Amino acid sequence: MNDDTRRTMPLFSIGIVKSLTELSARQIRYYEEHHLIHPARTEGNRRLFSFNDVERLLEIKSLIEKGINLAGIKQVMELQHPEPEESFTAEEIQEAQEELSEKDLRKMLKNEIFQGHRHGKSSLRQGELSRFFH
Repeated sequence: MNDDTRRTMPLFSIGIVKSLTELSARQIRYYEEHHLIHPARTEGNRRLFSFNDVERLLEIKSLIEKGINLAGIKQVMELQHPEPEESFTAEEIQEAQEELSEKDLRKMLKNEIFQGHRHGKSSLRQGELSRFFH
């Protein structure tokens, strides 16, 4: 078992997390309501927290003590722990590739860039994309 697996295993009840973080149960539930933490749930719907959850709660506590509001904490957390990008199935990828090949896409973009100006003005997209084609 690697360290990442150990750190994400839901092990701690809310009572233990309260002792470890010195936060109240209400504070912990509040941070969960605002999607700052995501504890696992048992079949009986009890929260179980991982080492990562406890660490994140300690980070939140530290930021609160520095005077950062909840909106600021959310931004800091998003920068430090970005959400994983949406993953696509092999079938979805294959379907997208069949719809439009890279060669076709480049051809369309190049045509748009070099088609000329509409009413004497170029589009913002033309300006941005023109740097890729010489």
